[in-house]
Amino acid sequence: MEKKVLVISASPRKHGNSDMLCDQFIKGAVEAGHQAEKIYFSDEKIGYCTGCGVCVDKHQCSQNDDMAKILDKLIACDVLVLSTPVYFYCMNAQMKTFIDRTAPKYQEMKNKDIYFILTAADSGISAMDETIHALRGFSSLLPYSKEKGIIYGLSMWNMGDAENSPTLNEAYKMGREIEV
Repeated sequence: MEKKVLVISASPRKHGNSDMLCDQFIKGAVEAGHQAEKIYFSDEKIGYCTGCGVCVDKHQCSQNDDMAKILDKLIACDVLVLSTPVYFYCMNAQMKTFIDRTAPKYQEMKNKDIYFILTAADSGISAMDETIHALRGFSSLLPYSKEKGIIYGLSMWNMGDAENSPTLNEAYKMGREIEV
């Protein structure tokens, strides 16, 4: 059965290391017969959460921006991929903004297979522990969802470091192995 794969790329750099890994994941998923879409968070007009609380009562945000259409896609997808570079041992601001802005509809984001793609300048996986912890905190709130895999892009400081990395193949393989 074909699945809908939605990749949220929080990197501010198109064609950067995180983006290359996302593209390989998508390539594998499409070759396995799935639909895939990537959203560049930086291309969307999305404001920061203002803490106004409207989402709690009305299940919609008071802001009129691109997040509403993304929320619909998040509800409709079967597979969710969250990709962020790791800055100072944490997810970047774009990913945090994305997570905060899911508040109106996160309980409707059910039954997702979830993957994480992270890149960092550091060479050790432990440098990504806080980011993984925070992403798991978010994904644990999505009813009946399951973490399926993590791609660790290590030692990726300069643009293009992912090009010759075996991590590219890992991303492709993980996308290709999405369960039908």
